[in-house]
Amino acid sequence: MSLPQISEAEFEVMKIVWKYAPINTNEITEKLTLTTSWSPKTIQTLIKRLVSKKAQSRVFVYTPLVQEDEYICQESNSFLKRYYNGNLSSMLASYLEDDKLSSTEIDNLRHLLSKHQK
Repeated sequence: MSLPQISEAEFEVMKIVWKYAPINTNEITEKLTLTTSWSPKTIQTLIKRLVSKKAQSRVFVYTPLVQEDEYICQESNSFLKRYYNGNLSSMLASYLEDDKLSSTEIDNLRHLLSKHQK
């Protein structure tokens, strides 16, 4: 199954749906007006777009049809391919050279790598 392409704004709506599903339009709007400057009409437009893209269904309440982890994985892979030619080592080297990773993040990566070492 091919996952839908969604905009950054639509992704913000999906984060609410993933976290609180099942959720209705009013609840989505309420939560997003607290964290964004969007009008309720803008939020409703984003919800309609997501329904038309089959990213969520609408039956009085909204539930995700696309799983969050699958979408994040797809976007991560796309980013890696687009900017680092699919080379994870190059991406990490770039982050390390630019001091974009904290020592805690580096320790977490070491732990993950040692856990998955064959």
